[in-house]
Amino acid sequence: MNIDRMEFMAWMERIMNRLDILGEQISDARKQNGSIDGEELLDNQDILQMLKISNRSLQRYRSTGRLPYYTISGKLYYKLSDVHQFVRESVNDRIMKSTLVADKYRR
Repeated sequence: MNIDRMEFMAWMERIMNRLDILGEQISDARKQNGSIDGEELLDNQDILQMLKISNRSLQRYRSTGRLPYYTISGKLYYKLSDVHQFVRESVNDRIMKSTLVADKYRR
């Protein structure tokens, strides 16, 4: 079987176009799976690395309700905005505690 160069280039062009379309579809699917209500979702590993905490601490934050989470197909996910809120509240709690301790020693 012998094909000429022009026919080969036309086939390659079609294949590349199909691959580009598939790549876009995969990218769109990942964006949909990685978000809820248009917001980015993070998994346990993302949170552990971001907050530099242990797996047990993360479990405790979930159990006490301090960090909301979602279970999708048996895997835990966290909204990025919920993580930001958790960090803000944690910082505010520390500031309040240190202020109370400082006030206690001033008296």
